[in-house]
Amino acid sequence: MKVLAIIPARYASSRFPGKPLCIIKGKTMLEWVYLRTRSCSSIQETLIATDDQRILDVALAFGAPAVMTSADHISGTDRIREVVQLMGADADIILNVQGDEPTIDPKHLEALIAKFQKGVDIATLVTPFRDQKDFKDPNRVKAIIAQSGKALYFTRSAAPYDRHDPADLDLCHQHIGVYGYRRDVLEKLTALDPSPLEKKESLEQLRWLEHGFNIHAAIVDRAPIGVDTPEDLERVKAAWS
Repeated sequence: MKVLAIIPARYASSRFPGKPLCIIKGKTMLEWVYLRTRSCSSIQETLIATDDQRILDVALAFGAPAVMTSADHISGTDRIREVVQLMGADADIILNVQGDEPTIDPKHLEALIAKFQKGVDIATLVTPFRDQKDFKDPNRVKAIIAQSGKALYFTRSAAPYDRHDPADLDLCHQHIGVYGYRRDVLEKLTALDPSPLEKKESLEQLRWLEHGFNIHAAIVDRAPIGVDTPEDLERVKAAWS
């Protein structure tokens, strides 16, 4: 089973422009994502996909394979499909590892890839919530997981709600926005039109569920520190100090 990891990285960001090029302990955030992803032994190839010349130049300078893509994509999944088509990639499994996850754990990527040994089409990562503040934060996406491991729903609302003990976080999982797709399934996903639930929640994965695709979740012990804001960047720096 050949696995290709693609790291989509954009310069433009409404909350934090240029964040992939921010420096953490002497390296850009993008380089940390690349190095940690590449260190996963089940991944045969890792490359960066961007729509910005500045990011492309930096990626090539630190030795990463990088591809320039269209600036018109509305999602990282669309950008990844373009790369697969441009390269004629022959990988069986394509991973989407976000360029703002400098603390991504290679072991978690191993857990994600292991899901495909069971014949799944799409897989992602989740972790148990441990804090009520995070659970109630709409920026922390919640994943409702069936006993089979399939995702039933994703939402920004605090769910599932325990009407007997609202403080109980049992069965409450935070979604980690890393995906794996079988190559043929990736083609099908990017051909889908945006769906009503996707538009309402601003969550791309709801489009796939609404169109009948199954998403299987690997449960890991903790979430990486994703960088959406300058404050998040300071959290990463503090964690690595």
